[in-house]
Amino acid sequence: MKDNGKNMRLREWLIAQIDSGKYAGLSWENREKTMFRIPWKHAAKQDYNQDEDAALFKAWAVYKGKYRQGTDRADPSTWKTRLRCALNKSADFQEVPQRSQLDISEPYKVYQIQAEGGSPMVSPPGPHMIFLGSQPDTPLNVPAGLRPQFSSRVEADGDWRERMDSRDQIQCSVGLGTHAHTQRAPTDCEERVKTESFSWSVSRVPNSVSTGHFLPSTRLLRFQITDFRLQVRLYYQGQLVRDITTSTPDGCWILQGSVPVENEYIYGPCTAEQVHFPPPRLTRVPTGIAEAMTRLLPHLERGVLVWVAPDGVFTKRFCQCRVYWGGPLAQHRDSPNKLDRERTCKLLDTPIFLRELQQHMHGGGPKPRFEIDLCFGEEFPESSQNKAKKLITARVEPLFARNLLLNIKRSEPEVIPKLQVVKPGSEDSQHSTLDLSQ
Repeated sequence: MKDNGKNMRLREWLIAQIDSGKYAGLSWENREKTMFRIPWKHAAKQDYNQDEDAALFKAWAVYKGKYRQGTDRADPSTWKTRLRCALNKSADFQEVPQRSQLDISEPYKVYQIQAEGGSPMVSPPGPHMIFLGSQPDTPLNVPAGLRPQFSSRVEADGDWRERMDSRDQIQCSVGLGTHAHTQRAPTDCEERVKTESFSWSVSRVPNSVSTGHFLPSTRLLRFQITDFRLQVRLYYQGQLVRDITTSTPDGCWILQGSVPVENEYIYGPCTAEQVHFPPPRLTRVPTGIAEAMTRLLPHLERGVLVWVAPDGVFTKRFCQCRVYWGGPLAQHRDSPNKLDRERTCKLLDTPIFLRELQQHMHGGGPKPRFEIDLCFGEEFPESSQNKAKKLITARVEPLFARNLLLNIKRSEPEVIPKLQVVKPGSEDSQHSTLDLSQ
């Protein structure tokens, strides 16, 4: 298909390609045409066909003048990288990881088209979750790449509303308050929302508000995650070798060496804090163990990214070395949980943490877990082997979760607020309160 005009934005160009039907696997994901499916086959697959599987990526390179047929060397990998970066940097698109399928014979990613201004395009009504506040929020101006695995919008009345997905799973349950952030185009290292500190406050609930089956309350928790820092501890066979609290809200990149120069050339500077593995020879581990670690560390180049977003803690593995993990959302407690390469994984869910915290404060449940363990190069967890026996591990803790637990434990029952969740659906909106009092 020949494009009419050479000044189309990616949004216009891509919609034209979808409507053309020219590219196999490139199609609309829903009837409303607010989401689309894009083929994403890896070049290493045996059935990879460059003419078909790289056709769309090549077309974008040609359109942007980055590839001249018959003159430039064909480079499908670079073509794909260019389109991926363009999608990530554009405020017109937001990836929908829960709909993507990357482990099938014909893998694909799903993206949502954002309305002008960066908000999701209107889709059919669904359940919402609202956090009421006494002050209107500043409309968020956050690029699509900074919103991992949730879509959000701020209504004109200033209340924070969060749309849940079709499975009615809460994706985000925290307001961002009045700190709006206008950032430069995001990179692969910036799939997260940024802000400054942890805070929460108490306000009166209007008499008209019903608290459902919970005890009535006159206090409402307006909870905000504004502390996106992480504490990262690195261990060599159980021995602490590095203890760092990140100083940037952009998360951290745990890796061997430094960010490859070609990555910064393609993606731009990575603002995530780099946490490096120290040379084993500079630690007090036995010589034989140090040698094994020295052989393992080169495979940890590119490392793993870990970051905090309003709806939880996420990670993405880039290194060739296998990485295993344990934490609040881990599927197994006594058998290995592997991180897939270059696929975002949610490690902690904020709504679940708050719910478990509520149960714990009422004496009906254990202390909610927020610690996350990473194990590099060896299967983890295992019921038969202690974590201290593993060669290289990391313990990651989101400070907002730890501080919230400490603050609530120190508070008197009468001053501990409640979290109100509202689900509009009728004239009389249903209200329920998560009581965080002891």
